Amino acid sequence: MSTAKPETARADVIRIGVVGLGKMGLSHLSMIRAHPGVRVDAVVDANSYVLDVLTKYTGLQTFTDYAEMLDAVPLDAVIIATPTTFHAEMVRTALERDIDVFCEKPMCLTSADADALTALSIERRRVTQVGYHNRFVGAFAEVKRLLDAGAIGRVTHVLAEAYGPVVLRPTGGTWRSKRDHGGGSLYDYAAHPLDLLSWYCGSPSGVGGTVLGTVFSRETEDQVYSTLYYPDGSTAQLSVDWSDESLRKMTTKITIWGTAGKIYSDRQECQVYLRDTADIPDGYDPGWNVRYTTELTEQVWFYLRGEEYSAQLDDFVRRVRDRDLDGRSTFTSAAVTDRVIELLTADARSGASTSNDHEPLPMAATALTIGDRLDRIINVTGDKIRPIVSSGRARLQKRTRKGSS
Repeated sequence: MSTAKPETARADVIRIGVVGLGKMGLSHLSMIRAHPGVRVDAVVDANSYVLDVLTKYTGLQTFTDYAEMLDAVPLDAVIIATPTTFHAEMVRTALERDIDVFCEKPMCLTSADADALTALSIERRRVTQVGYHNRFVGAFAEVKRLLDAGAIGRVTHVLAEAYGPVVLRPTGGTWRSKRDHGGGSLYDYAAHPLDLLSWYCGSPSGVGGTVLGTVFSRETEDQVYSTLYYPDGSTAQLSVDWSDESLRKMTTKITIWGTAGKIYSDRQECQVYLRDTADIPDGYDPGWNVRYTTELTEQVWFYLRGEEYSAQLDDFVRRVRDRDLDGRSTFTSAAVTDRVIELLTADARSGASTSNDHEPLPMAATALTIGDRLDRIINVTGDKIRPIVSSGRARLQKRTRKGSS
């Protein structure tokens, strides 16, 4: 654990409530309680056992009802880490009370809700953030810096990937196995590389060839594959599988091709190839360059799961304190990802065009067409090739009779 103090530390403490105490909620609670610029004044969860333990060992004020907590405790901000199906209503309630909001990803289950909440947050001048922690990974942030500097020229294509061992057998019973609750690899996994794509490339003009594939799940997808098309003519390929047991934990990767080079990045490093024609950034050379996350990441005051999780909370606290409405991951940027998820869902439902959609060409017609081509070969090349063509015609006719029987 780092002992470095976050730059947000100051005398006037920000009062925060944490809503939802699952895996991410407990992680956020652990980190934000250690922040010197914050006081956690209340927590909310439906599980009374978890609340009893927290009351006993931390003395935190606990509630089972979100609205009751908001009525009882004056707050500056809330961290919402509930299943996605509850996000829209909870976020709206907080914004209407002029409370700043950090919401776990994805923001909403529909783009209509995401757009409406974005508009409301702007109208109420609230600080907003969504938990897309990859934007705070040093290597991924370096990719953004290089793209903004035009280091690899015009981007032509991107490959965005995420793999991990989440669902490795037929299972169910939790909200993550139910798509209408925000479960499935599209909402839970693909949202991360999609958010990076929106950060790097903006909003796509369309998607195509989307596949939401199942491996073990019964009510949702385990795999997501698609192509995204952008207004400038560039494209991106999305490849996601949360039933990949070859990996120990979630792995997100980005590969970007440009007219003057190439960038590959994951959480550990950023590899950059620059052509001689590239506009070489300071600290880089033509050819291959490698920058490691350790050299690209600033220290955090509290380490849990990765520096990026603490860094995103610190950024939120700083923005609440400074009334900075333009952050690295806001409702505005998260709404783009929600819209893309909706596009992918609609495209997958439209299905692929199959041979049954067209009148099949009869075998006899096929044989005649090829036969005509054989005659033309004889006419051009003369009698020397006739024995070879005749042999080929005989084999073709045999196949045709067999196919008709």
